[in-house]
Order: sequence, then C-alpha cells, then structure tokens
Amino acid sequence: MTISEAQKLVDDWIKTYGVRYFNELTNMAQLTEEVGEVARIIARRYGEQSEKESDKAKDLGDEMADVLWVLICLANQTGINLEEALKKNLDKKTKRDSTRHLDNDKLKG
Repeated sequence: MTISEAQKLVDDWIKTYGVRYFNELTNMAQLTEEVGEVARIIARRYGEQSEKESDKAKDLGDEMADVLWVLICLANQTGINLEEALKKNLDKKTKRDSTRHLDNDKLKG
C-alpha cells in the first residue's frame, strides 16, 4: 500500500471505529510513548541492556506499526500528505548529503 493509501485507511478506521481523532497534543504524547516502547525493545534486544522475561514476547514490528499509526493520525489531523512530505524530504537529503556520507571516513572500512 502507498503512504497515501495508509493515511486514508487510518482516517476511515478512525471515522468508523474511533469516534474521532484524539487531539494533537494527546497524539503527540501517544507518539512519544510508542517510540519509547520501540526504544525499550531495541535497547534490550539489540543493545547492551539485558532483556526482561516480560519483554521477550513483545513484537517489534507491531510496536513500530503503533508508531506509524499515531504518526499517520497526526499527519491526517494537521493536513500533511506524508507521501509528498517524504518525497520532498528525500530530495532535500539527496541534494544536501549527496557526498557527505561517502566522504565520511568513519563510515568506511
């Protein structure tokens, strides 16, 4: 599915099952919470912290999808077309960083 299709799907779901969007500040807090859940799994599963038994069953993909869901909600309520924003952002990064990483000695070898 495209990002635009995902935005429509989320909007349709909210209108059908969610009653309404939470306000933007509530969704921003929710996004922060969801990113924290992803960070916890990554820190414990791939980082140096030990993974608690209660965290081992957590699905990283599902937690990432929660982040994407709330981000799409925020985009929908603020009138952002994420597909266009991503294309514009990639163009900006390409122009700005076209040789930056290639020239970075820290990334070589």
